[in-house]
Amino acid sequence: MSREVEETNRRLLRARDAMDRAYDQPLDTAALARIACVSEAHFIRTFRATFGETPHRYLQRRRVERSMFLLRESERSITDICLDVGFTSLGTFSRTFREIVGQSPSAYRLGTAPVGGAVPTCFAMAWLRPSSFGEAKERSDG
Repeated sequence: MSREVEETNRRLLRARDAMDRAYDQPLDTAALARIACVSEAHFIRTFRATFGETPHRYLQRRRVERSMFLLRESERSITDICLDVGFTSLGTFSRTFREIVGQSPSAYRLGTAPVGGAVPTCFAMAWLRPSSFGEAKERSDG
């Protein structure tokens, strides 16, 4: 791997780490591109080529992953969870959640129980991570 590719990957990882840290905050592509020290168009293109999904879809999936945890582990309302993970619209949250997880947030909450201590955390996290169903659909839609 060339030095240039390594540096590009490091910059993209910095931007992705910023998304992971501030997933619940409004994030725009321009700010993330500045973190990666590239133009917006180049950032979107290289992020997708490197991580297999657009920055927007990565952020949505990250928010949905966090909401899945909150739906399992708390009794808070779906609206509160929606707003806490960074969505500004309950409709967008529900639609995105269904695309990524395959069921509505309320159905997910009813069908899952809190994860107990009998299963190692690494296995539980891998098992409960959203499938790539919605991501494959997004890639085929263009």
